[in-house]
Amino acid sequence: MKNWLLVFLWLGFISFLSHQPDLKSDLPGAWDFIFRKLAHFFEFAILAWLFFRAPYRNKFGTRQALNQNNNRALIAAIIFSVLFAFFDEWHQGFISGRVPSLKDVGIDSLGVFLSAWLIKKKVIK
Repeated sequence: MKNWLLVFLWLGFISFLSHQPDLKSDLPGAWDFIFRKLAHFFEFAILAWLFFRAPYRNKFGTRQALNQNNNRALIAAIIFSVLFAFFDEWHQGFISGRVPSLKDVGIDSLGVFLSAWLIKKKVIK
């Protein structure tokens, strides 16, 4: 249950950030853009990892999943994370100062796929 709680807390964190109107950092110009896109990337890389380990009931969820070479858990993590990326961008369309972007869905998805690749290579434990 604790692993699923982490997933839902992370989903809430992403939704909270998406609900902020005109979210910007204090960084100048291009650095702000790079920072925001990297934030998209890593938010969803972490989400995919959390989804992957959530079905396992102990604190070693990732290790247990890796030991079982669980492709179904990895595919489910990819699907749910990418679907949430679409939902997140759709949600931003209703927030003043925010604009939904398929480019951001692409960046989010790249983070998901990097996480999946690292999991498959057993880099993330």
